[in-house]
Amino acid sequence: MYRTALTLAGLEVHDAGDGLDALRQIDQTTPEIIVLDLVLPDISGLDLRQEIAAHAHTRDIPLVIVTDGLDPGMLNAPCVLRRPVSPEQLVSTVLSCLSSGAPGLSS
Repeated sequence: MYRTALTLAGLEVHDAGDGLDALRQIDQTTPEIIVLDLVLPDISGLDLRQEIAAHAHTRDIPLVIVTDGLDPGMLNAPCVLRRPVSPEQLVSTVLSCLSSGAPGLSS
């Protein structure tokens, strides 16, 4: 659903099957923004977030974090979506974070 909604909004989307695949893709091509679901196979979304924050070339990439269990206030992130997420809500949040220059993890 995420891929379809963002593609229909005119955004180029690269998706990853798990957290390790996401790290490989991020190392190969630095994205403008990352939509990070905290529920991932192999490596947790929180661990992936820490790994992104640990590297100078990725820590300033804005993140849209999707969660269902954590209180958004505990995530210390400007762009958080709580499940269930509608396609319109996803697109709106991604575009808003991109246009506002939402800070990455180094802020």
